[in-house]
Amino acid sequence: MSLSAIECGFIPLVDSAPLVVARELGFAAEEGLDLRLHKERSWSALRDKLAFGRLDAAHMLAPAPVAMSMGLGGMPMRIDALSVLSINGDVVCVSPELASKMRDNGLPPDLLAAEGIGRSLIAAAPRPLKIGVPFPFSMHAELLYYWFGALGLAAPQELVVRTVPPPLMGEAMAAGEIDAFCVGEPWGSVAVSKGVAELVMPACAIWAFAPEKVLAVRHDWVGERPDAAEALMRAVWRAGRWLAEPGNAMTAAEFLSRAAYLDIGSYAIERTLAGRVVVSESGEERAAPRLIAFFDGAATFPWRSQAVWIATRLAERNGLDRAEAARAGRSCFRSDLYRAHLGPIGADLPMSSEKLEGSLTERTRVASSTGEMMLGPDRFFDGRVFDPETASGARSD
Repeated sequence: MSLSAIECGFIPLVDSAPLVVARELGFAAEEGLDLRLHKERSWSALRDKLAFGRLDAAHMLAPAPVAMSMGLGGMPMRIDALSVLSINGDVVCVSPELASKMRDNGLPPDLLAAEGIGRSLIAAAPRPLKIGVPFPFSMHAELLYYWFGALGLAAPQELVVRTVPPPLMGEAMAAGEIDAFCVGEPWGSVAVSKGVAELVMPACAIWAFAPEKVLAVRHDWVGERPDAAEALMRAVWRAGRWLAEPGNAMTAAEFLSRAAYLDIGSYAIERTLAGRVVVSESGEERAAPRLIAFFDGAATFPWRSQAVWIATRLAERNGLDRAEAARAGRSCFRSDLYRAHLGPIGADLPMSSEKLEGSLTERTRVASSTGEMMLGPDRFFDGRVFDPETASGARSD
């Protein structure tokens, strides 16, 4: 059988796992696809190759399609998020010098104590605080801005924000270019293991259910190759389901460790998949609940309310109309295609494509196509709840 080629870009991160598994375990081939994965050095290179048609699809930061669809970043283009690839997966690290000052200020021992950790960081940090993020339009940046802003530090106005590719974050810290960073694993733990950073918190402590990466394609590509888009969505969904099954972490880590993908030891990857982080150069590990998720709790569903959260925050910082931004965000998170293509193969579908973000403090059953959907905690660290209707004055199911 002749396979349909899909050129797909990714950045070497643990959360590229659904794409790697879809290829390595044959889910893509079973759907009639020759999924060709291309490792890119930076998010800007990946974005540009997708925009200019050198890639068909991409492992992309969740805010990037929203920003591009809003015309931000010098690359205005309608980009669609077909599904969410991963939830959470980021960590916050600081320089050893800053960590020492934070301990002097009473750094909380609890890795999830976002308020206390944030206040300790703000009190100990130099002015202005130099922060590293992988890309301007990223959940790393959005979570940091939300965190600092809620604690009284105007962000990004009172920060120096520098863009650093994930594998180079530790080098930037060692060179004194940044005081702190937020990055996807395993690169936070790798920097800690080298003694150039200390991990103070997983980013899920800021927002317990943050959409981290999405499966992104050009809007016109979906129209040109609808069958390929459908097959790709199915293959990646099946890979996410496999990743959630107990006992598969070691095999996934072995795939990801290969030179074509992350090119690092499999143990560092397996550790992340198991929800553990390295917090000191000595190798001390700590458990980080829900450090990363690929499937459970509707993790793959492209909630339009999350897109509205991203869009309205981008609009506020860039002086754009919130209602127009919300419409752009809603349109590019393709819950309609998710329902059409994944419902028939067994995906449990929520009855609405929007929800109150941050309202759940414990696992909760919600209305769904099978009646079995359980959503996990999704609270923001400060207890706020985001209502997409109030934020934009509109709703789309």
